[in-house]
Amino acid sequence: MEKAENEKKASAVSDVGAWAMNVTSSVGIIMANKQLMSSSGFGFSFATTLTGFHFALTALVGLVSNATGLSASKHVPLWELLWFSLVANISIAAMNFSLMLNSVGFYQISKLSMIPVVCVMEWVLHSKHYSREVKASVMVVVVGVGICTVTDVKVNAKGFICACTAVFSTSLQQISIGSLQKKYSIGSFELLSKTAPIQAISLLIFGPFVDYFLSGRFISTYKMTYGAILCILISCALAVFCNISQYLCIGRFSATSFQVLGHMKTVCVLTLGWLIFDSEMTFKNIAGMVLAVVGMVIYSWAVELEKQRKPKVTAHGKNSMTEDEIRLLKEGIEHMNLKDMELGDSKP
Repeated sequence: MEKAENEKKASAVSDVGAWAMNVTSSVGIIMANKQLMSSSGFGFSFATTLTGFHFALTALVGLVSNATGLSASKHVPLWELLWFSLVANISIAAMNFSLMLNSVGFYQISKLSMIPVVCVMEWVLHSKHYSREVKASVMVVVVGVGICTVTDVKVNAKGFICACTAVFSTSLQQISIGSLQKKYSIGSFELLSKTAPIQAISLLIFGPFVDYFLSGRFISTYKMTYGAILCILISCALAVFCNISQYLCIGRFSATSFQVLGHMKTVCVLTLGWLIFDSEMTFKNIAGMVLAVVGMVIYSWAVELEKQRKPKVTAHGKNSMTEDEIRLLKEGIEHMNLKDMELGDSKP
């Protein structure tokens, strides 16, 4: 019992660490990119190519880690890696096009819609169900973030198509991260090490053309300065931590949890924008942020409540169980006669 309790505490500390790394690195990279890309900063308007730089450094870190034996390399079929990388790159490009073609308000609404889309896709693909408390908390978060971020809302046909593509591909990518890790029993960093080189090569080849369509300029025309190079290096370093922590979080939790609690980054970005860049902070922003944080707290409570309910559910009520559900069930009945219980086969 004491060993199990210690393992539970260690797991909780690791979970908090993964979230802290993701929030810190994500907010940091947004601040660095704002300085790099804004007209008042270095005016580097090549977002897709910059993402290629991010994955190139991530791939290099993964290569060094594998070569030195710090991480193991497990087999994942090449076609799965190519398919995942294609979905991830479509997500990046579609997000950039959506931001270019749509108003900021509609862009924010499209990002908010990822939460219900992820929920529906997990229900369709993995037969996952959500309690009423979880659904209610998700709505509170969506409303709160919507209040503090959504401004003008203008829609056009091309922008709408790009936004739908971005939402669908990003949701599918985040769900696939967790499913691939479980399917091949591969760690988050190992999976990232395998997909990062493919994404880096493809983004560095096609990224400049995408950026030309977005900005009307090729990266070769940009006059690089030491300040811009330093900012790019900082952005790339933060991107490594951001990518690693994203895979860690989705591997440990679910894509839905990643989306809901990930909106804490939105709150942090708004607050830092107000403190550092003198962005406007209105009562509407503050009220929305408070509501979003309340929703996140409710969501955490609802997920914990759902976990406590699961051990009480007998296995014959389901056709199959996930590995997490089996673990929770075993913890709840460790003092009971296991011969009277029928555990379903775990999903890959």
